[in-house]
Amino acid sequence: MIDIKSIEKMKKLPNRGKNPCFGCGPSNPYGLRMAFYTDGVSVFSPLSIPGHLCGWNDLAHGGVISTVLDEAMSWAAISLLGRYILTRSMTVDFLRPVWIKRQIVAEARVMEKVNERDAVMEGAIYDDTGALCARSQGRYALFTLEGINRLNLFDAEVLESFDDVFRAIG
Repeated sequence: MIDIKSIEKMKKLPNRGKNPCFGCGPSNPYGLRMAFYTDGVSVFSPLSIPGHLCGWNDLAHGGVISTVLDEAMSWAAISLLGRYILTRSMTVDFLRPVWIKRQIVAEARVMEKVNERDAVMEGAIYDDTGALCARSQGRYALFTLEGINRLNLFDAEVLESFDDVFRAIG
């Protein structure tokens, strides 16, 4: 596992301040507020799951763990492939407990770009000892700007925030 100080020296991916997303939105007071960094091969997100998202006792809820992995794989697809994305499917293997209020790191990368419209991603969550706690694999639909506009899912402000990400990765 890469340490937090190394991650914070990587290129930080831009995220708009008004973003209400539960996973990465900095303006969502109930969300995870994930921030993402890249080394050009993988995407990393150091975070601590807040207490209000617990399952049993001090364990993170499995749905929240799945959200962390989906978010990391999504940002990896967006930033490493330079495309708009939607999640097609994903699987999660829960290997060790993920504790709330403790530092974890999510990591994701491209496993395979199947074609211009489809990619397979992989993700992992490591705890503060470096132990692998969860891993996932997801299939993501890839879209051009024209394709995403045909679906009419995003307003101009959201599309502009993606442009900031695409510019940042060059």
